[in-house]
Amino acid sequence: MFQSIVNFFYIILYQPLFNLLVWLYNSTPGHDFGIAIILLTIIIRVVLYPTSVKAVKSQKGLQKLQPLMKEIQEKYKDDKEKQAKEMLALYKREKINPFSGLLLTFIQIPILIALYRVFWDGLNQKKLTVLYSFVANPIQINPLFLHLVNLSKPNIILAILAGITQYFQTKMLLPKHQIDPAKKSKEVDVSQMMQKQMVYFMPVITVIILLGLPSALGLYWTVSGIFSVIQQYFIFKKKKPELAKI
Repeated sequence: MFQSIVNFFYIILYQPLFNLLVWLYNSTPGHDFGIAIILLTIIIRVVLYPTSVKAVKSQKGLQKLQPLMKEIQEKYKDDKEKQAKEMLALYKREKINPFSGLLLTFIQIPILIALYRVFWDGLNQKKLTVLYSFVANPIQINPLFLHLVNLSKPNIILAILAGITQYFQTKMLLPKHQIDPAKKSKEVDVSQMMQKQMVYFMPVITVIILLGLPSALGLYWTVSGIFSVIQQYFIFKKKKPELAKI
């Protein structure tokens, strides 16, 4: 069973991504490994675009629904079955799938694992023997990006850039809460506090992780983050109609 999963992962994800990276490397002027990674990142993001748009809209929609969800939880706190039915009705009425974000996460995790192996193996001459017949073997891959950054080693600048893009990605998804003068200043919404903490926590974790990995992954993370920020900007540019009251 485990071997079947490994074989599936190798054939469906690792091998196609590895061959595509090498093909892009062969096709770029000057055979720049960094440019090949940037092009690979853009291709992956374009393929995942429909799923990521749904996920972002769903996540933003869920955040806007928080006040109505709290009303339902309070109103039916003694009837969990009725509470669940009302929640589902709310999702259906607002046309929001609460599991869209999870789907994108489940898709991205194996891709990230595969890319880690791809970037690592891409610099290994022995792994170049597993290329498809139509992909030319470059014999050796130069890990330098723009003749400056060695993508086979950790790079603090790319790690920080990845953290910055992670910050803006998370920041853009936060709802703009309006202050209710009727509430006391000491009353703190725990969920809002957690959301704000995540804005700073996730970028720090991102930087720490990437400082121990080849900077090729940091370059991918940065370009992918920039793509996400631009995508979210255009998604949120259109104003949504106000949600209906329960």
